[in-house]
Amino acid sequence: MRAYEYQHVVGFEETNLVGNAYYLSQLRWQGRAREMFLREYFPEILTELENGLALITLNCSCQYLGELKAFDQVTVRMFLGSMAQNRISMRFEYWRRGPAQELVGRGEQEIACMRRQGSQLIPTPIPQKLLNALEAFSEDHLYASNTG
Repeated sequence: MRAYEYQHVVGFEETNLVGNAYYLSQLRWQGRAREMFLREYFPEILTELENGLALITLNCSCQYLGELKAFDQVTVRMFLGSMAQNRISMRFEYWRRGPAQELVGRGEQEIACMRRQGSQLIPTPIPQKLLNALEAFSEDHLYASNTG
């Protein structure tokens, strides 16, 4: 399965006094990977957001398997988990780069596509251009025909 990859170097501001990366850092990297994916594959997102689209994070999680410290180089791999109606589920893996790659974490995130109507958020189908971008990261291109 193809993954979107975001490369990150752990900075001092992401660590505690002992030198370990804060647990919240990996959750931030999930968000950053998602943003960079949108920037690269769906740059129209800014226009969509200005026109009322909202991508609402419904839940996110991270399982920590290894310790990270300042200057560790990390590859965050984002996979499409599933899509249904207005919801998108993504899986994440965190790999420490080096002579031998080490899996140091796993995560999940689910978002809902909503549209602002006045002061309310109304469920809306996943925009077609986003579906097209995500389709490249699905196992069997199962989602190409999902038009919401």
